[in-house]
Amino acid sequence: MNKVMLIGNVGKEPEVRYVDAGVAVARISLATSERGYTLQNGTQVPDRTDWHTVLLWKRLAEIAEQYVHKGDKIYVEGRLRYTSYDDKQGRRHERAEIWGENLELLTPKSASNNEQ
Repeated sequence: MNKVMLIGNVGKEPEVRYVDAGVAVARISLATSERGYTLQNGTQVPDRTDWHTVLLWKRLAEIAEQYVHKGDKIYVEGRLRYTSYDDKQGRRHERAEIWGENLELLTPKSASNNEQ
């Protein structure tokens, strides 16, 4: 089973483009964080933030384009996909992406509107 569930904050405005026959694709940069803590011996473990690339397709991409903004908290459920490409210098790059299948907006509508 390949299933990913993330709750995090959007790092920048979604990048939306339209491909084959007008199909919308949204790319979202999502930050998830774990709180730091102190070990019993007094050692401080700092907060940790991980960044994820989320791809949404079709209607979910259109919803993201309209309603998702930088700083919003969202829940994304989807599949982990690995892609690779060669740059102009011939070096291979690999990246992990979340292909979203479900999106829930967790930021209250009024809070999102006040920041706009």
